[in-house]
Amino acid sequence: MPAPDGRIRQEPGGEHGVLLIDSSWQAAEGESDMEHRIGILGTGAFLPPAVRTNAEVGASTGISPEWIAERTGVRRRHVAGPGQATSDLAAEAVREALDCAGIVAEQLDLLVLATSTPDELGPSTACRVQATLGARNAVAFDVSAACSGWLFATRVARDWLLGDPGARYAAVVGCEVYSPFIDATDRPTAVLFADGAAATVMGPVSADEGFGDITLGSDGRRAGDVLIPAGGSRRPASAATLADGGHHIAMDGRAVRDFIVDIVPRAVVTALEQADLALGEVDVVVMHQPNPVLLRGVGESLGIDPDRLVVIGDRVGNIGAGSLPFGLAHAAAEGRIKAGDRVLLVGFGAGLTWGSTVLTWSGTARPARSPLLAAAYGP
Repeated sequence: MPAPDGRIRQEPGGEHGVLLIDSSWQAAEGESDMEHRIGILGTGAFLPPAVRTNAEVGASTGISPEWIAERTGVRRRHVAGPGQATSDLAAEAVREALDCAGIVAEQLDLLVLATSTPDELGPSTACRVQATLGARNAVAFDVSAACSGWLFATRVARDWLLGDPGARYAAVVGCEVYSPFIDATDRPTAVLFADGAAATVMGPVSADEGFGDITLGSDGRRAGDVLIPAGGSRRPASAATLADGGHHIAMDGRAVRDFIVDIVPRAVVTALEQADLALGEVDVVVMHQPNPVLLRGVGESLGIDPDRLVVIGDRVGNIGAGSLPFGLAHAAAEGRIKAGDRVLLVGFGAGLTWGSTVLTWSGTARPARSPLLAAAYGP
């Protein structure tokens, strides 16, 4: 239940039981959230064409392609080309989402980009995307919450649209270009991380559709579990940071796995309780995609029907903030989500961060598309 002020409540128990943000306060003054809600009007996704196979990863890490597939479930990962940055991938995904929603970039009032791999430390990469798209009326900024980033950015956009009577449409895009930050010889990271983007266009829907409460959480005591140690103000780029690999992703795989196994069940329970639903009443489950083996294992432990769990990590790897919206876009393109369906969304990642919500699907103006369904896409 929300705290008396309707904004912050304390989640009891659990190692990660810190402050959670409750979303029941978001309606603008004089506007009841029963009049309308904010939902998803369009989805889009983009993958760079270059592919890094398990054979290539295995050759640099000293493990076999079969080992990678068996232990992680990842079979391929896409890699950005020379000179291709996060804003380039993100802009393509937003274009797809705009087309799916049946609107143009000039109609956007807000553009939020979730990423851990910005084009540069400043300005916001969202501003680069805004300029590329010609979204001249959109306020543009970044959100940094690692693999939970799209859900954090969605919460911001949802509340922004409900709180500003003059704002109607928002684009929220999750995108990573991890490849420049991967040590090709580092087994825990090289087998998993990849490049890609996915976006959603958000806007008003009827009161029985759209997003319910979006609950978010963070535990900064575990910030060191997965990070890029150098390149910021604490360890600026230098000959020493280049020599010691400080600009590569460093991950404590065991700690991250333990976090996922702990937080996902609690995030699922929180979302279901807030929506007053049982797990069996959810039509589709879309989570962040750390790796398919771990994702399926967590799903099985929770009793999630495998046919309702969206898995795309086998074909794209872990694309960070892009993983959750990519799974959503792909499920929509496959026809797995229909108007009125209840979609359980769960994000989790570095920080540590996490969040969950239930989305009631409102449909899109035009059919959703997925790069994974393109005719040219291989096995």
